[in-house]
Amino acid sequence: MSLSLVHSRARCGVRAPEVRVEVFMAGGLPSITLAGLSGSAARESRERLRAALQASGFTLPSKRITVNLAPAELPKDGARFDLPMAVGLLAAAGQLPEGALRDIECYGELSLSGALRPFSGALPAAIAAARAGRAVILPEENAADAACAQGAAVFGARTLAQVVAHLRGERRLPRQAGGPPASVDGTAMPPIPDLSAVVGQAQGKRALEIAAAGAHALRLIGPPGCGKTLLARCLPGLLPALSEEEALELAVVRSLAAPLREAGGWPRQRPFRAPMHGASAVALVGGGGLPRPGELSLAHHGVLFLDELPEWPRASLEALREPLESGRVEIARAAAQAEFPARPLLVTAMNPCPCGWAGDPSGRCACPAEAIARYQARVSGPLLDRIDLHVHLPRVPATQLVRRDAIAVAEGSATVRARVQAARARQMARQGRPNAHLAPGELETHCQASPSALALLERAAERLRLSARATHRVLRVARTLADLADAGAIEPPQIAEALAFRSTGVSCETAALPAATLGPSLSGAGMARHGVAGTD
Repeated sequence: MSLSLVHSRARCGVRAPEVRVEVFMAGGLPSITLAGLSGSAARESRERLRAALQASGFTLPSKRITVNLAPAELPKDGARFDLPMAVGLLAAAGQLPEGALRDIECYGELSLSGALRPFSGALPAAIAAARAGRAVILPEENAADAACAQGAAVFGARTLAQVVAHLRGERRLPRQAGGPPASVDGTAMPPIPDLSAVVGQAQGKRALEIAAAGAHALRLIGPPGCGKTLLARCLPGLLPALSEEEALELAVVRSLAAPLREAGGWPRQRPFRAPMHGASAVALVGGGGLPRPGELSLAHHGVLFLDELPEWPRASLEALREPLESGRVEIARAAAQAEFPARPLLVTAMNPCPCGWAGDPSGRCACPAEAIARYQARVSGPLLDRIDLHVHLPRVPATQLVRRDAIAVAEGSATVRARVQAARARQMARQGRPNAHLAPGELETHCQASPSALALLERAAERLRLSARATHRVLRVARTLADLADAGAIEPPQIAEALAFRSTGVSCETAALPAATLGPSLSGAGMARHGVAGTD
């Protein structure tokens, strides 16, 4: 009778809970029984184990073998436990030195030939192993990912035979160099357009700068071809560079979807995700039998762009509501719960009506008022309430498009990014996070406003019937505007401009306004239109 123990890890969201692989051998009819895995996973793993051990030249005693993966109630995907089970079988059979597995964790899928295949989720497992003070043995393709964990001792192998030779001390595996890989992203990302390429749309550019400075969600409304998508694609170029901590968080999420090499490599720039509008709620938010991150989490610390907002399935859009508030996705299953971070900068775009030309001075829109109302109602009020900035973009006149040489050169992304970085630095020094992520209880401390600014906000909130959430969001946007202006307290001009961005409706009157009217100067006119007088 013999017993062995191998340490491994399961995948549960961004966590990697420990799994103890126990192998027990006793007399009886030769058999292998796997406990702690689902029926289909157990059958598949058992057959892979037998074939891989035989192909690698190892023999097992003709005994009754029981393999237990504890804790039993923890959901497990069977493939990553092939290597620890094979090593445990050899240790229980006395073919490995005693104590060889004491400070080692193993993960990896075995092929029938005994080769090791990569798996997803190596980085969070290596981070947990480093905290536990154990070294890691895993497939060679996963070694670079796992070595990104600070303090992790990582050894990559190509075959089961190499792992056994390492544990026996016959031929040591080379230790993988630590730290992020020096190469750029594995997936070539398209170049980020420069903001100077956008013709006109002064209000859209202003909103983009505010969104980047304070991490505020943004909605762009305008006719086809007015530049909504181009503006959204310029946004990553305005954001500050990824910090080491942010890059590690994003790399962990990527590694859960696939090995980093297949999932885009080590993140060097903020992601830009633009899923098609037919995506399901699971694809957008995450989920599945074994929960995986969705687009919302894969855009963590980057930009998530949802074009044609009313065309999205209602269930997909409504699933965004809680993550936009909490910054995380929580997926509940009967056996366990998974949690993924989700702090992207949300940018949405839509037409004002089914044909797209409502409010255009050309008068080409023939949509009945009822059709426009139904179209706009496809996006729920509670979701719109969670978006800080709503911008109505007009059609760009042909003169501006054709005679660009007669127009003053617009600011480029580098100039705007410098202002964004300065505003972000003020926020990080003051509260340690962007203004959009402030909790309601922190507003009184970090969003201090003058008495006249608070009076204006109070009158506007009553007249415009703003919800408590919308009122707080106006205050956060005003704080960002003050940071961009390097001002201390929030003053009435910042409150007025923030209120101007709360126009969630797509009325023909608003859609027809020229770009100059939709600049910061619109604040006074917009407030007066609603009967809210400004303050001096």
